[in-house]
Amino acid sequence: TPKDLENGSFDTLEKSKLTTSGSGESYTVNDSSKVVCGNVKTANANVYIVDTVLMPKS
Repeated sequence: TPKDLENGSFDTLEKSKLTTSGSGESYTVNDSSKVVCGNVKTANANVYIVDTVLMPKS
């Protein structure tokens, strides 16, 4: 939920972490990507759309 994004830390499928922060209608992922649209309900998930491509650290 949007409340979970305020100071969140989430595991990715490739076993790294991503962090989220913000409040209201302004959230960021990994201190760089802005959430443009969020909490879009699909058949099996809630989707959050960000303005950059998130790449794992190499």
